[in-house]
Amino acid sequence: MQSRQPRALVLSRPHPYSRLRQLLFMFGLLAATILLLAPPVPAQEKIIKAHGISTFGDLKYGPDFKHFDYVNPNAPKGGEFSTWAFGTFDSLTPYILKGQAASLSTIFFDSLMVGTADEPDAMYGLVAKSIEYPENRQWVIFNMRPEARFSDGSPLTAEDVVFSFHVLFDKGRPTYKVILSDVEKVEALGKYKVKFTFRKGANTRELPMTVAGLPIFSKAYYKDRDFARSTLEPPLGSGPYMLEKVSPGKTVVYKRRDDYWASGLPVNVGQNNYDRIRIEYYADYTAAFEGFKGGDYNYREEYLSKLWGTAYNFPAVKKGWVKVEQIPDRNPSGTQGFWFNLRRDKFKDIRVREALGMVFNFEWSNKALFYGIYKRTDSFWENSDLQATGMPSPEELALLEPLRKYLPESVFTKPAYSPPVSKPTKLDRRILRKAGKLLDAAGWKIVNGVRTNAKGEKLTVEFLNDSPAFERIMNPYIENLKRLGVVATLRNIDNAQQIEREKNFDFDIVVRRYTMSLTPGIELRGMFSSKTANLPGSNNIAGIANPAIDALIEKIEQAKSRKELNTAVKALDRSLRALHIWVPQWYNPYHNIAYLDVFSRPSKPAPFAVGELGFWWYDKAKADRLRAAGAF
Repeated sequence: MQSRQPRALVLSRPHPYSRLRQLLFMFGLLAATILLLAPPVPAQEKIIKAHGISTFGDLKYGPDFKHFDYVNPNAPKGGEFSTWAFGTFDSLTPYILKGQAASLSTIFFDSLMVGTADEPDAMYGLVAKSIEYPENRQWVIFNMRPEARFSDGSPLTAEDVVFSFHVLFDKGRPTYKVILSDVEKVEALGKYKVKFTFRKGANTRELPMTVAGLPIFSKAYYKDRDFARSTLEPPLGSGPYMLEKVSPGKTVVYKRRDDYWASGLPVNVGQNNYDRIRIEYYADYTAAFEGFKGGDYNYREEYLSKLWGTAYNFPAVKKGWVKVEQIPDRNPSGTQGFWFNLRRDKFKDIRVREALGMVFNFEWSNKALFYGIYKRTDSFWENSDLQATGMPSPEELALLEPLRKYLPESVFTKPAYSPPVSKPTKLDRRILRKAGKLLDAAGWKIVNGVRTNAKGEKLTVEFLNDSPAFERIMNPYIENLKRLGVVATLRNIDNAQQIEREKNFDFDIVVRRYTMSLTPGIELRGMFSSKTANLPGSNNIAGIANPAIDALIEKIEQAKSRKELNTAVKALDRSLRALHIWVPQWYNPYHNIAYLDVFSRPSKPAPFAVGELGFWWYDKAKADRLRAAGAF
């Protein structure tokens, strides 16, 4: 297995409708943040007015650009894209804690600006025609397009933007209160002009982009509806798709709007090409694969190494009807692993966490289970230049030294932590002995074959799992833990139970994967900040609450240059790894994809996205040939 597929989302990476949606996918949120009023502008203050904004440096695309370089501006519209999602759903409201939202249900909503698939830190106007801000980014004004419309024909105004901020803050997922905490005020300066003021002393580098990515809701629509209520009622949005069909827990179909107000804008040219997007839900990975073989859907990214290594030789592949490809992935490979719940006393001691992590034998798993396809992850920014290596640089030490009392000494005295390399046998006794010494030192002695502390309590760990496909990976790990004297068990539950227990942090160890940004910033609060450690539904799944980590996140948000950012991220990566909050698993620097040969895509690939949902298109000529050949 390469990576755990995002629940209820089958895209390999967040679709780049906006930079913020990409950032908030890592939160499990997929959109958003804020809008506010600013204090009077000093006359001498330089005001930047532009069609876009970038974290660092100049924008790639000028004010008169016609379309992004990686799209086909003449891509035809039509056909259906279909894929699969794991688990189930009971809601079309993805921004609240209640319910499990359907995959891609953020597609209903536009935002002020959107990101690109060839710049990691830039956004361009969608609902906003232009943006104004001072050099210190203490406030931002968005000049909106009067032609923007919701799907019922009503105008999209600054009042809707203001409403969207407040309803997300007051009724959205609890994490929004953290993300939006640096917004001081939001005000509509006119029908189509909205201004955001940020809290004095806030790190404002990314805040204009954060607020630019907010989903925009209709104030009038929610006048007599409760935003916090989980519902399958199709929401009123202004985006390129609307709901066509929903079968609760089974199927959701989105239909492209012929009257979409923004279809001709440069940020949308060559995109949103399918008439329909259909998503089929499965409770089992293998059943989903059989559904693909049987023609139930036409696009699949493969996450099971066993299937990728052995099963893509079925007749449709041999006949050329189904294409099988590996596409290089230039994004960080993500932070997939077994995550400890640090809220539980038994995981408080760092030596316990390190010992438990040591006996996961990746080398044996890769040989015996993964067909040698994968590489071991050791960094939170694996497969990128943001990964910490070797000893800390002088620049990193300048950030780390003031935080020394909150960090393990190994941060300063040893190279960045990497998991031990095991022998490719199921049990490496050398590593088992080292792990045992760590547990002994932590006070967990062997008593009648079981690790027991001075209070007589046994060291128990339970793995929570909703995927049968992961059992073959977890069970050998559990066997090694038992040999270490740990009472380790596997609890298999359904997807709905898993989601609820994770929301309420009711677990010992779970598997999770985060997609990390090449320009990380405010989204790190959701994963690693003390402020989100105990917020229900937050993505700080481990419950890490460490002043050093908080301070390094702040340094990342404050970085004024790419060099400063890279240094701060490496310092954070080094520190997180030394804290042993997870057991890193594996990665593949490719997207493993398979699809019915009814699609075409631009000849120039986008560096940071596959683009299957964004800028591929349904090729009728190819489809006609396959239909004539009896493929479907």
